[in-house]
This record gives sequence, C-alpha cells and structure tokens, in this order.
Amino acid sequence: MPAAAAAADQVSVMRLLAPGPLPEMALGDPAAPVSIVEYVSMTCSHCADFHADTFDALKTKYIDTGKVYFALREYPIDPLALAAIMMARCAPKDQFFPIVETLFRDQRSWAFVANPAPALIAELEPFGFTNDSFETCLSNGDIADGVNQIARTAQKESGVTGTPTFFVNGERHVGAMDFAALEGIIAPLLARAKN
Repeated sequence: MPAAAAAADQVSVMRLLAPGPLPEMALGDPAAPVSIVEYVSMTCSHCADFHADTFDALKTKYIDTGKVYFALREYPIDPLALAAIMMARCAPKDQFFPIVETLFRDQRSWAFVANPAPALIAELEPFGFTNDSFETCLSNGDIADGVNQIARTAQKESGVTGTPTFFVNGERHVGAMDFAALEGIIAPLLARAKN
C-alpha cells in the first residue's frame, strides 16, 4: 500500500476521541490499551450483522476485561436511521446500548417495512416509549443537530463515507467484520501494549 494511502487510513486517536456535540456513548475503560470507535447507521444491515454476530464476543473477551474501550458513533444514512438513533439518545443513558442492540436484532421488522414508524414505536415500547414520547424525541432539534454534526465531523476529519466504519487505535477498517478479523487486529495491539 502506498504511504499516502496508509496515512489516510490512520486518524489521531486523541482527535478521534475528542469530545463531540453529544455525550460519548461508550463501554469499557477509557484507559484501555485499545480503542474502537464504530460509526453505524441503524438501517445498515452490515452494522446489524456485526452487533448480532460479533459484538457480544467482543464485549465479553475485550471490553468487559478492560482491554478495549468501545465507542459507538452515529452516521445515519437515511432519515429512518436518524430517527432510530435519536430514540436511543432520548432514552436514559443506561438504555442506549440495549435499545441499539434491540433495533439491530429486529432491524428487518421495522427498517424494511412499508410503514416503519409504528413498527419502530412497537420495538421501543418495552423501553417505555409511547407515541407521544416518540414524537417529542423526533422533534428534539438539539439531538438531531448533534447526531448530524457527529456524522459531518466523521466525514470531514476521519474520512468516513459509509457504515460500518471502525477505527481501531485510529486505524480505519471499512465494512463488515467478523470476530476473527477483529481479533486479528486487536491481538497484536494488545501484545505491543504489554511491551
């Protein structure tokens, strides 16, 4: 790979983890030797696959053990994705990841239907959402503006153009990734951190 291309695929971890317009939605120890920032769209099927097939193993083996700090960032690719992530943002902070996981798990039942709003509300009812709270959240301009700013910053400063995009210690990895591929990236970084 040419040096210019390699440089373009690396982003400063300090810049990447700098505070944004909304609170960081993250799991794990911020001082962990490996940081992963994932840019997602709630209507992205590859994002849903990652969260269904890979995320639990990542969380159990690396996040919960203090080896990886994981931040989820918004990069909505359509208005429905924006609405869905806004719902997770409107919920109490401890419900953010459970809502994201539920919406990814059940993505086909709300994201790819003729009338997605009632289906999305039905997915959110177990988290206490009603028609009124759904509408109130959708009209929250501060959250919408913040989510859109996160996406614009990702595009402008980190070269994000689609989802999922992962930054592992600042190195960009675009597209679907299974646990073996992700572990192949994490393990050498942890080995280097020990030295």
